[in-house]
Amino acid sequence: MGTTPVEGQGMVFSTEIKIRGYHLDVYGHVNNARWVELLEEARWRWLDADLDLTAWDEAGQGIAVVNLNVNYRRPAHMHDVLEFRCWISKLGGRSAVCKQEVLRRETGERLLDADVTFVLFDLGTGRPRPMAGEAREAFQRYHHRRDGAAGEAAGR
Repeated sequence: MGTTPVEGQGMVFSTEIKIRGYHLDVYGHVNNARWVELLEEARWRWLDADLDLTAWDEAGQGIAVVNLNVNYRRPAHMHDVLEFRCWISKLGGRSAVCKQEVLRRETGERLLDADVTFVLFDLGTGRPRPMAGEAREAFQRYHHRRDGAAGEAAGR
């Protein structure tokens, strides 16, 4: 797991999470609210791997989700090992969209995909900041111009 270059595109970040009993609802599968938490965990792993978040804190810069669109395709169950993939599908001047997809490691079946729009903001004022500097450079490495192409190209 980690980052994988996609020919002619940017990079894809990948991490695995094993489904445990506390992820499940009364129906024995991952609940929609838990999926959102798992997607967030994968994004934080990506940020931790690629950015100096302590320096961001010291510089007074934060990151916030402003929109989340999730397509639930298949259920995940106890003991499933899932691969979470993340890349940037849109990189604008004030916001960006992180594309995420989740695959069942054993079968490669896509269980979920999501578009997560986020902004950078000033921790002191709460006001948005431009998508610039080190942050833009880091996200640019993961930018794919054709949405959906990254996950398929990084597949097994």
